[in-house]
Amino acid sequence: MDRLARHVDALNNLPSPAGYLPFRIGADQVGWLEPEAARALIVLHRSVHFGPEGVSLAAGLRGAAARTAALGEIARTLARSGFGRVRGEEFDVRAGTEGPVLATVDRGVLPALGVISQGVHVNGIVRRADGPHLWVGWRSKDKAVAPGQMDNIVAGGIPAGLTPERCLVKEAEEEASIPAALALTARPVGRVSYVMRTEEGMRRDLLHLYDLEVPEGVVPVPNDDEVERFELLPLGRVLEAVRDTDAVKFNVNLVLIDLFLREGLVEDRDGALRAGLDQLA
Repeated sequence: MDRLARHVDALNNLPSPAGYLPFRIGADQVGWLEPEAARALIVLHRSVHFGPEGVSLAAGLRGAAARTAALGEIARTLARSGFGRVRGEEFDVRAGTEGPVLATVDRGVLPALGVISQGVHVNGIVRRADGPHLWVGWRSKDKAVAPGQMDNIVAGGIPAGLTPERCLVKEAEEEASIPAALALTARPVGRVSYVMRTEEGMRRDLLHLYDLEVPEGVVPVPNDDEVERFELLPLGRVLEAVRDTDAVKFNVNLVLIDLFLREGLVEDRDGALRAGLDQLA
């Protein structure tokens, strides 16, 4: 159990936000800023306000469009100061995991701002007489994050304006050449989340989980540069990879631990392992 729990602990290495400054849009706290990142924003006196309760967008910025424009300026300023980078992909900004979208901001500065990021992860399962098998992807070796490591058959962040289901269909075609008709049969099975201190800032990630029953004879094929190849493995072999190696992408470990629990491959008598898989309210 400890060999699995180490992955949960690694992704929840920030027991308290002490030392971070709250970041607000209006009355809603949407993130956390390290003091150094906050100092980089002092030059933005028209759009950023500093007060005893932390950092906030200026009160005069009302409406999603105005707030998004201000966050774009914030993103560029943070990137120039070494806090994240501008990736050209907007993500929704909410106060929590649900609720109204208050603005959008570039994905590359989400950790620097401590804003919640959401994504989808799909377990591609093949049911066989000798037990369940799992399609896994091997990430391209030139990826900036987790190069060459094991990944889910489909996974990706949810861009602004998309639901998890629409993102799943988009990523399934782009990453694995899985047609929409099959992707839409994926079944939502829960979520995992974690709060993680990294060099980029505070990662607060929520992953929506799906199980996709892949028919025999259907073989995923890479359709972009995300994945080098796919491989079908017995689920027990995947468990060994998570338990005994560091070959699996860091957050995919949590997705797979959730699957092992649901498939009965792992016992969690005191519930501690399950409790550690979801840290966001």
